[in-house]
Amino acid sequence: MKDISKSINKVDNEEKISGKAKYVSDYYDVDYLYAKTVRSIHPKAIIKHIDKPDLPEGYYYVDYRDIPGKNFVKIIFEDMPVFAEKEVNYVGEPIMLIVGKDKEVIQDIERNIKIDYEVLTPVFAYKDSAVHYHFHKGDAKQAFRDYDQIIKYDYDTGYQEQLYIEPQGMLGTIDGDKVTLIGSIQCPYYVKNAVISILDTSENNVRVKQATVGGAFGGKEEFPSLTACQLAVALKKINKPIKLIYDREEDIEVTTKRHPSKITLQAAIKNQKIAGLRCHVRLDGGAYIGLSGVVLSRALIASTGVYTIDHLEVNGDVYSTNTVPNGAFRGFGAPQMLFAIEMFMNHIAKDLKIDPLAFRFEYLAKQHDQTSTQGTFRDPIMMTELIHKAMEMSSYIEKVKAYQDENIYKGIGMSFVLHGCGFTGSGEATHINAKVKLKKDDQEKVHILIAAVDMGQGVKTTMKKIVAQILEIPLDDIVFNHPDTDFVPDSGPTVASRTIMIVGGLVARAALSLKKQWTIGEEVVVDEHYQQPEYIKWDEEHFIGDAYPAYSWGVNVVEVEVSKVTYEVTIVGSWSTYDVGKAIDERIILGQADGGHLQGLGFGYLEVMNHKNGHIEQKNVTDYIIPTSVDTPMMETVLIDNPYPLGPYGAKGAGELPLVGGAPAVALAIEQAINHKVHSVPVTPEKMMEMILNGKN
Repeated sequence: MKDISKSINKVDNEEKISGKAKYVSDYYDVDYLYAKTVRSIHPKAIIKHIDKPDLPEGYYYVDYRDIPGKNFVKIIFEDMPVFAEKEVNYVGEPIMLIVGKDKEVIQDIERNIKIDYEVLTPVFAYKDSAVHYHFHKGDAKQAFRDYDQIIKYDYDTGYQEQLYIEPQGMLGTIDGDKVTLIGSIQCPYYVKNAVISILDTSENNVRVKQATVGGAFGGKEEFPSLTACQLAVALKKINKPIKLIYDREEDIEVTTKRHPSKITLQAAIKNQKIAGLRCHVRLDGGAYIGLSGVVLSRALIASTGVYTIDHLEVNGDVYSTNTVPNGAFRGFGAPQMLFAIEMFMNHIAKDLKIDPLAFRFEYLAKQHDQTSTQGTFRDPIMMTELIHKAMEMSSYIEKVKAYQDENIYKGIGMSFVLHGCGFTGSGEATHINAKVKLKKDDQEKVHILIAAVDMGQGVKTTMKKIVAQILEIPLDDIVFNHPDTDFVPDSGPTVASRTIMIVGGLVARAALSLKKQWTIGEEVVVDEHYQQPEYIKWDEEHFIGDAYPAYSWGVNVVEVEVSKVTYEVTIVGSWSTYDVGKAIDERIILGQADGGHLQGLGFGYLEVMNHKNGHIEQKNVTDYIIPTSVDTPMMETVLIDNPYPLGPYGAKGAGELPLVGGAPAVALAIEQAINHKVHSVPVTPEKMMEMILNGKN
């Protein structure tokens, strides 16, 4: 193929369409027992006593007393137990497993377990900060001493559930001292390292294999480490194969979600311009920290969005509450922050009686500008081209004027967004240090040996395309199986828009090396490991330097109609433009773009999730509403090439960027339609009715 962007059929199309693909629940190769989790019914309580019925033969209890190692899930902090010991800190916290052959018998056993709790007062307010970060740029203090006026607004975002098609699932077998786990997972080595820790064993005694994954969106990043640890402990105790697969309601109720946030933004205005900006991000971490600190750091780094603000003061906190722990979700803190800053820039302009589009253009970041953390935007920034193209596609200017009549309840909104590609700061070099391997066998087949997971985003296809293009061989001569930690090196997790840019870049380098060493009829193996670009300098303690090696950029335009009677929103159309460097396969990227954008729209106006005294209220697909085909508008998406020199064929991150602009775009469109400022998402009919009845603007 001459152009790497030219689309081909995804290599796993046939197996998925035909039903041949094996998801976790499709494994019947051995006689598995089933496991079910006994969970807390209180958000905060001390476990005083557990009265357990006698078990029939062949049934087992597994709890913290069966753990060989330390009772925590190895993520970043040692705060989340695998099984609760003396206390519980959220509704649904795992206390024990019941394992046996018959699911109905297991359910009957569960019903007869009596747990005596001393119920304590839970904390739901943002009161106890578990993580605090602070950084500044320029001299914000001076800006807030010498100003004409201060403009300040608060912005709130709620939970968002990943709602992948396939619920969480893990199965395992044991052979002697070796535990083998097969799971619906994003990060095989995260799971492996967590299990090594909980079993207090050597790495040779743990094997992790990826099953076909029915969607993840971040929800299968860190959470599977918990289920894997529980299952591994059960395997060690029982010494028989076991399956642990959630039903939908359990999955929604107890798995990690996008962090609710409260964000306060203040601008010091001097001569109708932003002299300085203050930002405070507050995230609800839930009962345990998990990945919340990393989510917070990405949110803070995105505090200025696509804009250059010279004087900046940023603070952020993760608060511990007695609710389900929150964690990774596509965008990883950026959707909350970019919603806030996009709304704020528009609201500043409106308060100053300046055209919002002209005002935002004035602050757009340019090549060589300083980032929020005093790094440098080294690569060309094509935001102007992206914006004009999106405006042209959507007839934005004409519609903004046409919808100025506040009685027609129509509106159009436009968001400008960016997303840092890869792990923050020195994370790739100091924490991940990715490794990849290519092996040419004596039959001239090339095996891609990496830990990257295809969870529907097309990695199997794009990686094969990269190797085939470089080696000038047919795709059929390339083998890329599901990752298995007994055979693939640790190339890092499938997260953070890093897979193609970082791992794909290493695969491309390995392919070039293999091409030089190619010997017909002989096996050849080449390895590559990540080397951080020399220009990346990052002070993790003070948030100073280049937070990311590259950025992807995007523009979303959304047009809405709002019912004057019910305040229901209909999205009339959506137009998007993106710079993801160079698309390795255009159709795959367009699928990622439109799917991600729809998730962002759902976050912005549709997806409501609340808890009542720690109990998730919307815990099934009847109560938790995501966009369906009926809600999906006409979408037009254009990719603009802007190759990144260090990415394979110029590719940058693409998976998360399309989501992060959906909420502000739809919120701004609704704002115009109802002629009231929007400060929280999702923008539900109830919220709109309250705004209009209260007369706030």
